[in-house]
Amino acid sequence: MARRRRPPRAGALTELQPLKIAAQIASLQALYYFAALVLTLFTALVAGISFNLNLILGWDHVRGDTTQGWLLAFVWILNGGFCMSLAMVVLIARSKLVPDFALTIHFLHLLFTCLYTRSLPRHSMWWLTMLASSATAVGLGMWGCRYRELQPVFFLGGRILGSGTSGPTKNTRSTGAMGDPDVEDGMGESSSMAGEYEMGQMKPST
Repeated sequence: MARRRRPPRAGALTELQPLKIAAQIASLQALYYFAALVLTLFTALVAGISFNLNLILGWDHVRGDTTQGWLLAFVWILNGGFCMSLAMVVLIARSKLVPDFALTIHFLHLLFTCLYTRSLPRHSMWWLTMLASSATAVGLGMWGCRYRELQPVFFLGGRILGSGTSGPTKNTRSTGAMGDPDVEDGMGESSSMAGEYEMGQMKPST
């Protein structure tokens, strides 16, 4: 006789979906480099810097002894911190998953940079920039996801979560069988007679 399988725990299959997580990481990484491309290209055109792939996948331009290095560091913080936090709020929408995705994006960028330059970054400014970028992404991403999670949910024009207010209450009084508001059910006495009592005569004991 075959043994009956225990039903899966609620949420166990939905919390761990490798294909979905891989697709989200790929989407965020693509957005990361797309935003970096747009911001770096715009900065290069404005600052008069010759644009090349080394500005995105290289680490030698991000340095603390030149104005160009500080400018590129600000671009990477803007890209990784602000753009990616907004992307995670839209795509991930779960505050507890934000640190994992934010650190994964920056780790993959470190891996791609090492593969492109065939060396580890040797400028401390580059490491500080990536640290500030990841910290900003985690902080803003978690705040944005929590703000989104606390928003009320509307269904068919009605507010079903986060309403915070109750419906209007009606001051109703119980009525008797004849519909008289002054007569209470089962009492048979008028509300105006409340508090008035009548003492009967006691028979003398023999």
